[in-house]
Amino acid sequence: MKKYFVQKSPFVVPTDDGKLIEEHHGMASTQNANVSIAHMIAPPHWSEPFQTPEFDEYTYIIKGKKQFIIEGEAIILESGQSIHILKNTRVQYSNPFEEPCEYLAVCLPAFDFNKVHREA
Repeated sequence: MKKYFVQKSPFVVPTDDGKLIEEHHGMASTQNANVSIAHMIAPPHWSEPFQTPEFDEYTYIIKGKKQFIIEGEAIILESGQSIHILKNTRVQYSNPFEEPCEYLAVCLPAFDFNKVHREA
């Protein structure tokens, strides 16, 4: 029995906002509810609604910048920086800048649309 799994074809999450989401491990790609790992590219001037997820999220910036508004505080991360946001924290993710932002996101437990609690 193999003790590893090489992901060669991540699940590309359909979006209507120009953001690329390639889930390598998680609910949609490998039916793993314990962790999700996704490669993402947020286009310039992209943003999501505020949300209060029931999972921790770790983000590592590969290229560009990304803005986080966490409990009312604006934080900007650049290439080579990372952040850990605890579950049940109100946050908004955005890229208000002129260049795309490429990053990795890890959620524990895995990202779940029913547990992200995005605001209208």
